[in-house]
Amino acid sequence: MAEIHPTAVVDSGAELADDVTIGPYCVVGPQVRIGPGATLKSHVVVEGCTSFGSRCMIYPFASIGARTQDKKFSGGTPRVEIGDDTTIRENVTVNAATHDGDVTRVGSNCLLMAYAHVAHDCVVGDEVIVANCGTLAGHVILEDQSILGGLTGVHQFVRVGRQSIVGGCSKVTQDIPPFMMADGHPIRVRGINRVGLERRGMNRENQRQLKAAYRILYRGKLSTSQAANSIEKELTQIPEIKHLLAFIRASERGITKR
Repeated sequence: MAEIHPTAVVDSGAELADDVTIGPYCVVGPQVRIGPGATLKSHVVVEGCTSFGSRCMIYPFASIGARTQDKKFSGGTPRVEIGDDTTIRENVTVNAATHDGDVTRVGSNCLLMAYAHVAHDCVVGDEVIVANCGTLAGHVILEDQSILGGLTGVHQFVRVGRQSIVGGCSKVTQDIPPFMMADGHPIRVRGINRVGLERRGMNRENQRQLKAAYRILYRGKLSTSQAANSIEKELTQIPEIKHLLAFIRASERGITKR
């Protein structure tokens, strides 16, 4: 049976796994589902059509599933979905999607540090870290294993690619390609995310191919489409290069090119 502190307010319609822990002064709404082993430490508010996977840890004063701040909201049951083993620290806000049936999604094994904000319709992949006060506008995509530095703001509809890292206090208005390291205001792509790639076990040859792709994209005088064609022709088509090319070619806002 779930362990619920006497001061918590948990609606009878909420679905709680047997070993969930709900701490003091938490509020849990009627359409909330919380998976096995999850803990709401204290003063957490979970509302709307929101679901948590297993073993999530939610720290005080987080607000999960509240109505979108998008003025286009017109009713219905937009959702929030949180994966397994995700940690949400103090004062984090994760808003529901805007339209009926749509979803704001945070994956598994993520860490959202204090005061991070995930706006409506965002998609945060697995093993993502958003540092303190990192702020995502609507429809942002953070691909798997990406890292967003503290006090960084990401413009709506921007994508941050897999295993990339964005330094703190950056302003991100265009896509950050996968496997890259970006920083600054205005933001610039500085090179490949070498340390992060090594920590993830990427071998030296694959790193060398990505470094060559970076040079074609950022050190030459080719347009983005020309650079993509050159990368496709000149470099070994390892999975990481294929993903990089697919990401670039699918970009709607354009990639950061400074």
